[in-house]
Order: sequence, then structure tokens, then C-alpha cells
Amino acid sequence: MPTTAELKPTGFPHIYLDAQGRGWIDDTNTKVVEVVYDVIGVNRLTPERIHEEHPHLSMAQIHAALTYYYDNKAALDAYMAKEYEEYLQIRAQTENPELQARLRAVKQERSAGS
Repeated sequence: MPTTAELKPTGFPHIYLDAQGRGWIDDTNTKVVEVVYDVIGVNRLTPERIHEEHPHLSMAQIHAALTYYYDNKAALDAYMAKEYEEYLQIRAQTENPELQARLRAVKQERSAGS
């Protein structure tokens, strides 16, 4: 995480940009997209639940991150889609199908023996 001195204000309370244009929540090591993933991802957490799981984030910081996201939705959605594509490429390059098949077989044997 860049230091606050290295970040550029966005005009949104609590939200600063690094040199790559990524939004960070002030005084934390948390990117805006991390809060967004909690809300729109598989878990679908409420802001209150995010605060419970990440007490270092204030409710004001969480809501500021979400406000920043909704005001910049197209750009952040594109950024998250690009991150996901990069993840899929790296995963495809590093996957070991033989190892995965052996692990699945061991897991199945263990669950059958339970």
C-alpha cells in the first residue's frame, strides 16, 4: 500500500488514488475494489457485515468506497474484469491437471470413508 503522502485525493472523502489510478481507502491497506467485491461478489455482504469482518474499516470508509464505485462503475467494472482475465490466464499457465485429479480422488476417498 502506498503511503498517504504518495496518494492523490479523489474529491471523495476517504478515497485516494495511487500512481496506477487504483482507489485506496485512507489510513488502511484496503483497495476500494476489495470492498466492492465483498458487496457484489459471491458473499454479497452488507456494509454492516463488512465492518464486522473488517473492523479496521469505519462505516464511513465503507460507504465512501461504495459511493466511489457507483460514481465510477463503468471504469471499476472494466478494471475488475481485466483483473479476472489476468487471473484466469495465470491459472491456466500454472494449473497441474494431474495433481488436481489426484487431490480430487484423495478427497473423494476420504469423504467416502467418513
